[in-house]
Amino acid sequence: MTVARNPIKTLAHNATTSIGANLLTIEYSLKTCAVVAWFAFCTFSGFPALADDSLYRDLGGKDGITKIVEHEFAYHLANPQIKDQFDDISLDHLKGQLVIFVCQVSGGPCVYTGHNMSIVHKGMHLTEADFNALVEDMQLAMDEVGIPYRTQNRLLARLAPYEHDVVTK
Repeated sequence: MTVARNPIKTLAHNATTSIGANLLTIEYSLKTCAVVAWFAFCTFSGFPALADDSLYRDLGGKDGITKIVEHEFAYHLANPQIKDQFDDISLDHLKGQLVIFVCQVSGGPCVYTGHNMSIVHKGMHLTEADFNALVEDMQLAMDEVGIPYRTQNRLLARLAPYEHDVVTK
């Protein structure tokens, strides 16, 4: 014996189930968007990286980054393309700020509180050639302290978006 189903109740049940599922989907989508927006905000607003510190560790932590920066500045000061940019600047302060900046960008625990890159480089009239010289010097420094190419590329990929703030001419 088959029990006859009420088509209106079945339709109402299906509609309620469908609406409930859609509401759950919308709620899930909103939560997903909120999470993505939060990570984007943290990434582009200068907040320190929250989860992945593998690049920081692969660079040797803060001590490793400090070594890279020390070697990098030796190259900068010998590089005819950019050495004059470092006249009349406190190199110790600049090196310290760069260590903190790279520490944060690489996912380390440091929090860079200096000026943003466009303010720091405003009026310096740095060209694309100057920027390339800075990057090449950093690569030489990373080579010198034994940072693998894959790790170098990961760091350079995180620093690349700042090119538009550094190149002002």
